Amino acid sequence: MDSGDSSIAGRQEPVVVTGIGTVLPGTRNAREFWDHISTGTSQISPLKRFDSTALGLPVHAAAQIEEFDHRHDLPELPDGHAGKYSREILIAMSAIAQALRDAGLRRGDVPPERLGIVQSSSRGPLEWWRSAMHAPDPAVPYGDSGAMFRGLAGCPATMAAIHVQAQGLVTTISSACVGGHHAIGLALRELRSGSADVVLAGGHEFPILPEVVRCYLALGDGVLSPEREDPRRAVRPYDRDRSGFAMGEGAVTLCLERESSARARGARAYARILGHRALNEAAHGTSMDLTGKVTAGVMSRLLEDVDRDRDRVGYICGHGTATRYNDLAESRALRALYPEREDAELPPHGSNKPIYGHTFGMAGTINVAATSLMLHHQRLARTANLVNPDPECDTDHVADGPRDADLELALSMSFAFGSQTSLMALERAS
Repeated sequence: MDSGDSSIAGRQEPVVVTGIGTVLPGTRNAREFWDHISTGTSQISPLKRFDSTALGLPVHAAAQIEEFDHRHDLPELPDGHAGKYSREILIAMSAIAQALRDAGLRRGDVPPERLGIVQSSSRGPLEWWRSAMHAPDPAVPYGDSGAMFRGLAGCPATMAAIHVQAQGLVTTISSACVGGHHAIGLALRELRSGSADVVLAGGHEFPILPEVVRCYLALGDGVLSPEREDPRRAVRPYDRDRSGFAMGEGAVTLCLERESSARARGARAYARILGHRALNEAAHGTSMDLTGKVTAGVMSRLLEDVDRDRDRVGYICGHGTATRYNDLAESRALRALYPEREDAELPPHGSNKPIYGHTFGMAGTINVAATSLMLHHQRLARTANLVNPDPECDTDHVADGPRDADLELALSMSFAFGSQTSLMALERAS
């Protein structure tokens, strides 16, 4: 998947991020999101969703949404409709509505046929399906009238489309942990082809379930963090004492527009999204190229697409899962992109997984949202919990705290099972 013909992508009009909607643990809006991301304030807490000890599962931390009221973001949604939706649908709808509002747009401001929604979810409504299959109600043999909504992975997007009156492309993709990037890449195509004027692109994920935990534990030690004493330190990317990731849940959506139309209506732009490059290595199903050369090649081609020099890259937002292979592959990719540089001369490279955990189909959206805000505020976010750098990852990870920067160009990285690699190029919106 490549979002645009590489021969003309650099000359195409940039797309800008004009709105950010977030419903995440401890986070109700873009301002709180930036506060947590920039300072490295973890929202990971003791696991409360189920009793892992009773189930014999060595996982004790997760980033969980503990309090949520959809009426704050969806005040016009009738109670009768909301009652048919799941918590997951309402959270995703809230992030979509937030993004539109944060962009300074109201329902009806965009012609319905020119407004689209593209979402990503790695696993869809697992919590509902788990309850439906494990605890059927014999008094309601065919389920209730909201069951169809709650059981479909695409319903958060389609129900949100009804709410905001989006009649353009409305779809939900599933591409594991690169899905958030892919959703944004598809939105770029819609906007650059002229098929839409505004696209609400994002992701939603709700994986904190025993069945999902077991899937990752089956991969062996070092994938899911067993941290019990201090959940906030559960995720330690690029650290020699890393122990894997914690799961996170929620929804994030970006409001995307062509720069000319956003400027014409006087909208604030957080950042420009210059382009997207994705590659399926077609190699190992659960691992990635560990030489770094494949990822460096994708980065080089992306920079060629958007007509930007690698020496202008001032920050790289990593996937940063705190797993050994991911950490090494990212660090080696930076060295392969800049073979003539010493480690201390490589661009700053960070991870936000210590804040919100691993959110799978939403992870790429969080990365792009975080990178957009770094460009907007001209401040690099801290990589939390990095105390003892792995010697193979001992580069600048902004571990000592947020840092003011003259940041013009940044890259966002995303990787996934299935041999998938994805890169986004973003630029400060002047």
